[in-house]
Formats: sequence, structure tokens, C-alpha cells
Amino acid sequence: MFAVIRTGGKQYRVSENDRIRVERLRAPAGATITLDDVLMVGGSGEAPLVHGPALASAAVFAEVLGHPRGDKILIFKKKRRKNHRRLKGHRQDLTELRITAISPTGEAPAATAEPVAAPASATEASPQPAADDAADAPQTAGATDAPAGDEQPKE
Repeated sequence: MFAVIRTGGKQYRVSENDRIRVERLRAPAGATITLDDVLMVGGSGEAPLVHGPALASAAVFAEVLGHPRGDKILIFKKKRRKNHRRLKGHRQDLTELRITAISPTGEAPAATAEPVAAPASATEASPQPAADDAADAPQTAGATDAPAGDEQPKE
């Protein structure tokens, strides 16, 4: 099954497990997003859905893989006989997506049971500081090195 989606002013033909780079989207890496602007759904052995109320509920689900930047594009401007030259560069901010599911009805894909690694025990995850590290630790507001007010330092 494939779909044609629109995002960032461009159209993309996508299938499941495709990786595409689109204009920057405001979503953290690892998040699952829904692309609702679907222009066409087809390839499932029946007539493609191109427009109308049947396509209004279609959705494409994708996982955000990261936020890379595009290749540098150089802009060089010159005016002849004037020794006027300007060089600018531009790198477009992008979002890399992996298409996880295409749904003509807009229903979210069924959650797959992925094996989750057992969390590390507390002693393995954060080791306790050694006794000599306690001297380097910041002191609390009430603790001071100076003796209390009624005690006089010995000379």
C-alpha cells in the first residue's frame, strides 16, 4: 500500500518502512506523529482513493528518527567591473521520518508488543560516591566550616 502525502509545501509518495526527509517538524526524536494531509491512497488491489469523503479520514503514521540538516547550498553574487562579490551559504533544517503505517480509515495502527529490556538495578545505574568524594560534594546551607558563635577558636 502507498500514499501520497503533503507536508512542508511538497508532496511525497510513501510506503510502509520508507525513510523520508521533510521540512523541519516540531516533534522530538522518537515521537510518533500523524500526517493527516493525505492526497491519495492506493496499491491494496482495489481502486485508489484520490479525493472525497472516503479520503478525508485517511492518515499516515510516522516515527521521527532525527533532525538532520541538509547539504550546504552556496549563493554567490557578483557585479562585473566593480570588485563586488558576496558568498553566502545555507543549510536547510530537516526532519527524518520512518513511515510506520498507512491507514485509509484513519485508525491508529495496533500496538505491537516489543520486548523491553529489563531495567538496570539502582546499584548498577548510579554508583554510590566513595567516602573521599564526600569532601568534594557541595555542602548544605546549614553546614559551615566556622565554629558556632559561642565557641572561640583555640589558638
